[in-house]
Amino acid sequence: MNSSLSLLHPYPFEKLNKLFQDIQPADLPLIPLSIGEPKHPAPEFVKQAIIDSFQHLSTYPNSKGLPELRCSIADWLTRRFKLSSISADSHILPVSGTREAIFSFVQAVVKREDAPYIVMPNPFYQIYEGAALLAGAQPYFVNCTEENSYLGDFDAVPAEVWQKTALLFVCTPGNPTGAVLSKEQFKKLIALSDQYGFVIASDECYSELWFDEAPAGLLEVCAEMGRDDYKNCVVFHSLSKRSNLPGMRSGFVAGDAALLKPYLQYRTYHGAAMPVQHQIASIAAWNDETHVEENRALYRAKFELFQNELGGLLPLQKPDAGFYYWLKVDNDEAFAKMLMEKAHIKVLPGRYLSRDTAQGNPGENHVRMALVADIAQCEQAIQRLKAVL
Repeated sequence: MNSSLSLLHPYPFEKLNKLFQDIQPADLPLIPLSIGEPKHPAPEFVKQAIIDSFQHLSTYPNSKGLPELRCSIADWLTRRFKLSSISADSHILPVSGTREAIFSFVQAVVKREDAPYIVMPNPFYQIYEGAALLAGAQPYFVNCTEENSYLGDFDAVPAEVWQKTALLFVCTPGNPTGAVLSKEQFKKLIALSDQYGFVIASDECYSELWFDEAPAGLLEVCAEMGRDDYKNCVVFHSLSKRSNLPGMRSGFVAGDAALLKPYLQYRTYHGAAMPVQHQIASIAAWNDETHVEENRALYRAKFELFQNELGGLLPLQKPDAGFYYWLKVDNDEAFAKMLMEKAHIKVLPGRYLSRDTAQGNPGENHVRMALVADIAQCEQAIQRLKAVL
């Protein structure tokens, strides 16, 4: 087997199962708030689009995707991020969910013989680290703490690290913190990319779950700077969170055509083309905003409910965007065990989403609480939390 497999950490939910293995939970139905899996209903018109296109089960999908899908994505990007120039033919690739794409993009971009760094936030989405290790790169963690508004201090990264960096991952809105990068912060990172020649990969899968103001995106900032070639910049977007379609595995990568052309060749061999019926359903989803607005309203209502009912019992800080609370506690593992045992509520200890560094582990003594359950389950969770707190 590939020797790099031994470098991989157990996935966070494996650690969570081990933490709970000896616990006898309260005799109540489980309320899972640990995993970021949307539980709002999938749009009916998307389901119908899959049903209506079932004849394509006997059709091999093309790795580049249907032209109609790429055009619908280009139109959505133009509307959402005010882009003046994006080519459906050369700047966009549909993918089978961004988890798959984030992993495979790293394998295609990294020159293994260089043994470069991949810089990433800490805490982070676990695929960033796993992709880096299996590509022969070394993760370099930028701690996201309360002191730096959970955005990370990129000024503190040494020049010798930037010189050996192949790729920088950013996640905005952040998982798990919900922090959003500003346009000025994006511009600083683009300047660093120009200086040192690394690629910026912006994971924007939570970009449509906002409360007051739509978050900026990397391509939007490129367009404002007149960088219509999006040099060394790519973004990842998904229908999982935006449209409550995690099981459809539909997303896209967009940006620098000079990166996406060889990445398409990689994908042709990788064999991860999205099924044609899912592509047709994705067109319907990207073309509609009404269901997205309704989705945002549901999350707003749940955050408002938690703030009003539990704000006096827990140090709840409403995130900039997304659907997670990044909750400060005295001990993250002990808190998670207590909620499982006394309330049968599952949350994720923050240390499972981060790594130890010389400055400490920034996920320690936080828990990630995903407000993915429906409003009725959220109300039950609130009553149980009140009882145990």
